[in-house]
Amino acid sequence: MTIEVPDDHPRSESLHTRHRIEDGVDAGLTHKQGLIAEGRGEAFDYLLGERTIPSADRAERAAAAHLLRADHPVLSINGNAAALVPDEIVALADATGAAIEVNLFNRTDERIAAIADHLQDHGATDVKGRTADARIPGLTSERAKVAADGIHAADVVLVPLEDGDRAEALGAMGKTEIVVDLNPLSRSPQVAAVPVVDNLVRAIPNIAAHAHDLADRSDDERERAIDAFDREAALDAAEAAIRSGELD
Repeated sequence: MTIEVPDDHPRSESLHTRHRIEDGVDAGLTHKQGLIAEGRGEAFDYLLGERTIPSADRAERAAAAHLLRADHPVLSINGNAAALVPDEIVALADATGAAIEVNLFNRTDERIAAIADHLQDHGATDVKGRTADARIPGLTSERAKVAADGIHAADVVLVPLEDGDRAEALGAMGKTEIVVDLNPLSRSPQVAAVPVVDNLVRAIPNIAAHAHDLADRSDDERERAIDAFDREAALDAAEAAIRSGELD
């Protein structure tokens, strides 16, 4: 559906985001449960002041450095991510050399195809996930089904809007996991190597911007971006910002 939202509306960006999720449901990209997930994330974003706090920006720079350093980086995409930031996902893949793979909890062949086609319509040249010929050990959900030459073989995986059981399972496989999640207390950021506590619509383009900057810098500088990031401090800073309203 097309809804006109005045640019001067105090909730303009939030309303536009909601409508992109609604449109994603109509297009077969987003599961209805994705509406609930979007609402939950929006509540935490409101508490964070609807902005990228400094600790999140540092996480996004570290995420970019990990993706650039990786031998086989993969962006794992679900319906909400595809509906919200398709152009930005493709731009991040281009900036880092990462593959794109569709991975869903509520998986059907029709949704996988719709999301892959949608991303290709936005410029992706190759989207994995249509064929799931490998499994993530220890998972019984549909998220366990992955491409052997995609997530299963990846050394670094970026997973926006993650669920905790797969986050733990990917970590157990020895993968460096970057998680974008607005709730710092959620299990996913708690177990991620790089927890990015930020709204997906800001985080993905910001990681890409850092990737473009770091691509022109030395290997040592990329390593420093990784070494300087303190995941525990980042989680503590995000929780403190939510509890106190004071941005670090």
